Amino acid sequence: MEDLSVAVVGAGAMGCLFAARMAEAGARVTVIDVDARRLDAIRSRGIVLTDDAGTRAVSVHAARADDFSEPVDLLLLFTKGMHSAAAIASMAHLRHRVSVALTLQNGVGNAELLASAFGADRVLMGTALIPADLTGPCSVETHGFASLQLGAFGNAGAETVDRVGDLLERSGFAVHRHRAIAVALWEKVAFNAALNATGMICEVPNAGLDNLAGRRIATAVVDETVAVAASKGLTVDREGILAHIDAALREHGAHKASMLQDREAGRPGEIETINGAIAAEGRKAGVATPVCDTLTDLVRIIETASPIGRDTG
Repeated sequence: MEDLSVAVVGAGAMGCLFAARMAEAGARVTVIDVDARRLDAIRSRGIVLTDDAGTRAVSVHAARADDFSEPVDLLLLFTKGMHSAAAIASMAHLRHRVSVALTLQNGVGNAELLASAFGADRVLMGTALIPADLTGPCSVETHGFASLQLGAFGNAGAETVDRVGDLLERSGFAVHRHRAIAVALWEKVAFNAALNATGMICEVPNAGLDNLAGRRIATAVVDETVAVAASKGLTVDREGILAHIDAALREHGAHKASMLQDREAGRPGEIETINGAIAAEGRKAGVATPVCDTLTDLVRIIETASPIGRDTG
């Protein structure tokens, strides 16, 4: 996929990171977003990327969805889960001009939305285990591991997975191709559910959960997620998930989970597509998820009763 056209929908931390890395690998990248201030910053300064190789500005295009109409070799959806449907609808005019659509978002249900718009045979899905933080309207910082799991949602062939995987590898990501990508997706959901909600509720970065209480909650969430996945016929790697959590707590203590970043920025978080989705699938299958239920309800209370940004004192 040399000199391909890539549209990254969503200019958050992950969207900016992937856009910059793929542009450095030679792709023609356009960032699609609704935030005019961020788009203007990207147009004027590029994406300022800081990683283990240093800091540099990477030039990419930036546009609103209704101003973008060129054929797309790869559409990468990187909005928050609750915005997926609206973002995909905004790209509906490209329905027959998108060759491959990929989601690496947190949570479950995003691939199904892409499939309904572009066809299951053109959809790939996966997970991204990468710590990334916005440090300004067009600046993103990441350090350490950058691991991706990638596979086909429907009937997209191995050749398509390999082409996209090759681009991502050239972009500096470690890509692991999976035939059973749904297993990897549920493993990532378990990882996110174990840390995101608790970090948001307690208003602490990863280091604040690196203690007996934090690890006990994380382990309970993982066990609930493993049980829900098993009810769907999926065997996930419990010990592997716990090892990833341990690495995140030890090696990325300063990293703030995305739900906490959303809370601090005054945005709603992704609780309904992470812990809330685990709880909902558990109810369907008759699997008890009391910790996920409680974390989900606590986040709902916080977001409803105590909007971020309001001066309470």
